[in-house]
Amino acid sequence: RLALARELAREPDVLLLDEPTNHLDLPGVVWLEKLLRAAPFGYLVATHDRAFLRAVADDIMEVSRSYPGGVFRATGGYDAFADKRDDFLEGQAQQREAVANQVRRETDWLGRKESAQRRKSRSRIGEAADRRAELAELDVRTAARGAAGIDFAGTGRQTKKLVTATGIAKSLGGKPLFNGLDLILSPGTRLGLLGPNGGGKSTLLKVLSRELDPDAGTVTHADGLRAVTFEQGRSSLDPTVPLRRALSPNSEMVMFRDRQLHVGGWAKMFLFRADQLDIEIGALSGGEQARVRIAQLMLKPADVLFLDEPTNDLDIPALEVLEDSLAEFPGAVVLVSHDRELMDRLCTSVVGLDGRGGASVYGSVGQWLTDYAARTTPAEAPRAEKPAARPAVPKAKKLSYKEQQEWDGMEAAVMVAEAAVAARQAEVEAAATAGHAAITEACRKLDEAQAAVERLYARWQELEARRGG
Repeated sequence: RLALARELAREPDVLLLDEPTNHLDLPGVVWLEKLLRAAPFGYLVATHDRAFLRAVADDIMEVSRSYPGGVFRATGGYDAFADKRDDFLEGQAQQREAVANQVRRETDWLGRKESAQRRKSRSRIGEAADRRAELAELDVRTAARGAAGIDFAGTGRQTKKLVTATGIAKSLGGKPLFNGLDLILSPGTRLGLLGPNGGGKSTLLKVLSRELDPDAGTVTHADGLRAVTFEQGRSSLDPTVPLRRALSPNSEMVMFRDRQLHVGGWAKMFLFRADQLDIEIGALSGGEQARVRIAQLMLKPADVLFLDEPTNDLDIPALEVLEDSLAEFPGAVVLVSHDRELMDRLCTSVVGLDGRGGASVYGSVGQWLTDYAARTTPAEAPRAEKPAARPAVPKAKKLSYKEQQEWDGMEAAVMVAEAAVAARQAEVEAAATAGHAAITEACRKLDEAQAAVERLYARWQELEARRGG
């Protein structure tokens, strides 16, 4: 928050934010969303926080080797972007299949007996080489879309009460964190821990895992309970150890779910290349280190997962796979995270800490945020109404008669353009078996139709801004 205040004080025309939500608590993230929505400046934000992205972005670009040129861009909110991206990727997969079929036919043609070899057209041989190059490029793009193979293993324990906390309380440095809290974790429980920074979320997680003793009350674990902990900061990783040894300390083989895997294959499941196996952990990025820690934890069957900010530095595809894995995990999960999307989709209940020793159970993240905002005084909460003293913004000009007519018809024009995109998408699917030329032309028309929609949305936004909307 201090870094944000410093940049706002400089009265920027454009604010650049690189993962601004990583170390903010949820109230801080909501504050930043309101600040950006009301801001008189432009901004560019790099983030993996889907709820934040949904709240602040109306033009999104994803950087990935999966796309021609390495990027895919679409106007509109995150949900609209995701739909357009999925349509493109589906069309690209169909194109890859069509080109692969064509390459197989060309390979068969080129492999016929020698007597026919001399009669083969040089141009056709050249076209076959072009198809192979195109297929290789499509193979690289579709492979780049992979996500880490996250899949936690449960023990199959049927005990109804895995962890029971009765009247627990804890203070640190004379500051009360929570008091008189009762909780039961059973198979299928997904408990989220919420609160402001320094409010005691990580401490409560450690008390439930019995890493810390409560000041009052008791925490009881079922007999032989197996627990796995993902610690914030990934402090258990030795930065001097090579990736190979971090993934498999004692041999070149990994035992996962009663089958042996070579460490290279295990690394590939988490999107690591073979040439990275001898790189030291300290040289890996934050997201790569997070994947290493998750890979280590997956080898330990568990009844309860204690996860402290496991989403930090993970990209959105890895987040979605983590979310699916946690939803399917048969045991209990206790989760500390500022990722609202993950918490909303996963948690069956949440414990909200107010930072002053109060703790209550809520049904959802939104319920806690509403209650927290109502309980917090203006002096204690960051305010977004006036981010910095700035000159008054000039009043928006009225639209001309012609522009007003254009604005009045914009929604209908967008609907027509989006219907054209759907029609072009159907043509791509129909052309999948009609040869390379047909599918190339169909994809070109689809790109043009999508570009037309993007231009309309951009123009609509421009007119909205000019009319003060």
